[in-house]
Amino acid sequence: MKRFLPALVVFAVLAGGCAEPEPKKVSDPKKDEEEVKEQYDRPYPLDDKDPVVVMKVKDYGDVKIQLFAEKAPITVKNFLQYVNDKHYDGTIFHRVMPDFMIQGGHFTKGFAKAEDYEEAEKLGKKTRGNIKNEAKNGLSNKRGTLAMARQQKPHTASDQFFINVVDNTRKLDPSAFSDGYAVFGQVIDGMDVVDRVKRVKAMGQSPAGHEAVPVADVIIESIRREESK
Repeated sequence: MKRFLPALVVFAVLAGGCAEPEPKKVSDPKKDEEEVKEQYDRPYPLDDKDPVVVMKVKDYGDVKIQLFAEKAPITVKNFLQYVNDKHYDGTIFHRVMPDFMIQGGHFTKGFAKAEDYEEAEKLGKKTRGNIKNEAKNGLSNKRGTLAMARQQKPHTASDQFFINVVDNTRKLDPSAFSDGYAVFGQVIDGMDVVDRVKRVKAMGQSPAGHEAVPVADVIIESIRREESK
């Protein structure tokens, strides 16, 4: 099922329903050996009690993520169940916006070439039930944070997640106009990998009608709990 992450809902409210700008079409960052890393400071302090997972992105590298189990218990439990089930193995980042976020965790290879909505939906993995929106947990959608994608109604998140590549606190945090998007983790190592992913070449609209779909699949090989040292 299509998840209206960030822009489809929030931008419509803030910008009076105007259309989103077309995602930038840039060169493949894997070929750019001179790329300068962007500054990244973890938005929240580390806590050894929090679980940590490692996401392996094919051809790009590893991203280490701290999960806020105390602040977002329902969301973290749901995410870790998918991790334990190896649900994310072989999924893709299917929505990439260099000035916003990168979204994935549900669809598989070939999504960009799907000819219609039905064909695209068949490339999605089976999910469990939806979960409660924990957006009002005091955590903000800052650069480097991990949050849940959902449909327009607040309690509709399942397996899809996104990583904020810029500060989206004003757009995505709870407000008088929005229920917000639940932050439940942060990148603690590998933000340079995320920044390379956000620069992949993306189409304005796929044949199936989805926005900001990478032309070439960006594959999540796996997400696993970090082994205790």
